Parts: sequence; C-alpha cells; structure tokens
Amino acid sequence: ADIASKLLDIEAIKLSIEKPFTWASGWKSPIYCDNRLSLSYPAVRTTIKEALVEVIKSKYDNVEAIAGVATAGIPQGALVAEALDIPFIYVRSKPKGHGMENMIEGKVTPGQKVVVIEDLVSTGGSSLKAVADLRNSGFEVLGMASIFTYGFDIAAENFKEANVTLTSLSNYKLLLQEALKRGYVIDAQLPHLESWRSNPAAWGK
Repeated sequence: ADIASKLLDIEAIKLSIEKPFTWASGWKSPIYCDNRLSLSYPAVRTTIKEALVEVIKSKYDNVEAIAGVATAGIPQGALVAEALDIPFIYVRSKPKGHGMENMIEGKVTPGQKVVVIEDLVSTGGSSLKAVADLRNSGFEVLGMASIFTYGFDIAAENFKEANVTLTSLSNYKLLLQEALKRGYVIDAQLPHLESWRSNPAAWGK
C-alpha cells in the first residue's frame, strides 16, 4: 500500500469513474497509470528502487543480471542493476532497424540468470514477449518484478502458461484500498470499480 500511496501522491496513478480513460485497445478504464512520473521524484524513485531490490534479494538471490523491458522498464531496471552491482541489459519491443538489428541491447551471455524488470503489467503480452526473446537468446529467466499490475485473470493465466513468476510492488486491489482511505472513492463505487478488473473489455459500455 506504501507504493500505491506514493504513486497517488505524485499523480502517477489517477482514478476517474465519471470520465473513464480510453486505452489504445479501445477499452474504457477508470484508471490511468504512468509510473514513469516516479523517475522525476527522487524520494519516490528511491523507494521503488529499494522495494524492487528487496524483492530480488529475497526471491532471486542467485540473479546474475537485470533485464529491463523497453521502454519504461529500462530506467527502473538500470537503477536496480546499479544498486545490486550486476550487469544490465534491455529488451527492445522490436528490432533496431539498422546496424546489428538487436532485440537485446547489452552483452548477451547464454546461461546467465536474469530477473526481468517491468514498469506495468496489464495482460502480460509485451512483458512475456520480452521473456521469450531473452530465453531465445540463451538467458535463464528467473522471474519478473514490476511496479504495478492490474491483476487481470488473463495475465495470471499468461504468466502461468509461460512458466514465469511475477512479483508486483502494488496492484489494483491495494490501490482501491488506498483511494478509499483518502476519500477519492466511496464504498458504494467499489463494486463498479472492482467489476472493471474482472471484465475490462465490457466495462463502461
């Protein structure tokens, strides 16, 4: 809840029920999440970095490198790798159109044990594509850590199918609890907000 609180403080996360946000997919959503804003607030940035480091130390103490997912996972991943004093690489969303046409930037070391850092997980599609790219290049993916997840059932299924563990610092459920405490939402609105998480494609139509 501490991370959810800080993200609300800096308006990296906004809730709007009356005027929902529209995602690129066309989904209507009561939540807008831009964790990149945290990079501009040193105290929040440090809290997130330290929390991600703690997750990795407790769950993946045999980690040998950190892999960031482009683009928002790159700065977060670099901060974590620096704190752990281990190598950093990042995974592009598509190959560079010139030069080596790399998908993975940095030193590719087959067999190296990596933890993937993601900023935000929705369905898990782009995150798990990065995992597949790393595995195809010979890396051993220990797991993934993210700042925030919406907690969609489809994401849980996708991660299970790909055999990847995900640990997130915060999630939609914790966010709603924090928003309720602050009076941003009221008890009567919770069922409507919770129904979005269980069926985002149909929500608000």
